[in-house]
Amino acid sequence: MTIGVARRFAISIAAVAAVALGHVGPVSAQTSDDAGVPYWVSTSKDKANMRVGPGREYRINWTYVRKGVPLKVLRMMGGWRLVEDPEGARGWILAQFLTRQRAAIVKGGETALKEGKDGGGRLLWRVAPGVIGKLGDCEANWCAFDVDGRAGFIRADSVWGAGQP
Repeated sequence: MTIGVARRFAISIAAVAAVALGHVGPVSAQTSDDAGVPYWVSTSKDKANMRVGPGREYRINWTYVRKGVPLKVLRMMGGWRLVEDPEGARGWILAQFLTRQRAAIVKGGETALKEGKDGGGRLLWRVAPGVIGKLGDCEANWCAFDVDGRAGFIRADSVWGAGQP
């Protein structure tokens, strides 16, 4: 009789601890969320909070204040995504603040936005480091890139967000 009460007490404590720690299902169910990662996303709202953990109770580490910031999803846990930004910062963002719309940010030095999809044709624009644009299809190391209606083609290695995540 005493063993049964002790066993039920231990199971109850384990259940409470699992709920408090956010483990409501088997551990294998959490790892199955990660199928299909990594992949590219961008912020879908003008404001998105990056937190140190996958929950609203975790501290905000960073706030993105611009729609379209490119991010790489590294893990998924329920409605949360562990992301990495162009600077290498990592944290958790609610999936509702992300979109599969591809975006990229110019890295390195000033680069050319060209007319032809193979990098040929005339120079359309010069794009400064840090400029964010919508990223289209990439072929032969050149990607379609649109910065607020100024569209052309940019070298894939000139932007963070192109290629395999």
